[in-house]
Amino acid sequence: MFTGHYGPAFAAKAISPKVPLWVLFIAVQWMDVMWSLLVALHIEKLRIVPGFTESNPLDLYYMPYTHGLFGALALSVVFGLLAQALLRGTWREIFVVVASAVFSHWLLDLVVHVPDLPLIGNSMKVGFGLWRHVRIALPVEIATLIAGAWIYAHYAPSKTALGDVWLWSYVGLMVAIQIYATFWGQPTTPMGEAGMAITMYLVFAALAWGVDRARRTEALQWRSAAN
Repeated sequence: MFTGHYGPAFAAKAISPKVPLWVLFIAVQWMDVMWSLLVALHIEKLRIVPGFTESNPLDLYYMPYTHGLFGALALSVVFGLLAQALLRGTWREIFVVVASAVFSHWLLDLVVHVPDLPLIGNSMKVGFGLWRHVRIALPVEIATLIAGAWIYAHYAPSKTALGDVWLWSYVGLMVAIQIYATFWGQPTTPMGEAGMAITMYLVFAALAWGVDRARRTEALQWRSAAN
């Protein structure tokens, strides 16, 4: 799963307004950010196997540190503690929300991955395998993204229509990128996949900061005009 991971980030922003949206965008991809770094360091491994699944050619045969159950829990706690140290708010507002956002990545991966998520070490691998059926996996991914964005728009609304234009334009861009990545933007080398992945995570987080800032600015301008 790629853009679908951002659905929980949008929803978490509505639950905890004190956490910046860009932080949540990093949180939901934190496991893959670390995975990209470990692949670049030749610690975790993958193979590019054309036709491995209908959705992508990634044979993720060794990733116990970032996508193993215990590794995922550890990364969730670490990033949650980091957010708690840097942001102002209660533990429930910051740590619980951010750590949950990080762990949502593993839960969503469980749905789409073939059995490559280790429970212990690099063994007892699980995965429901929805990637094998692109006609199901792609709509589920897009629906997850849109559902999270709807929660964000509904429960953390902009005071003007322009704020929602920014949000839904961004969501539309993400959907377009997901469709392109699924059918035409397949990786050709492990290093290329790792490099492209971490670049996209940073770009998406930067754009999330811009969207969130635009919506806050619109809200402030609306309040000033109302007063």
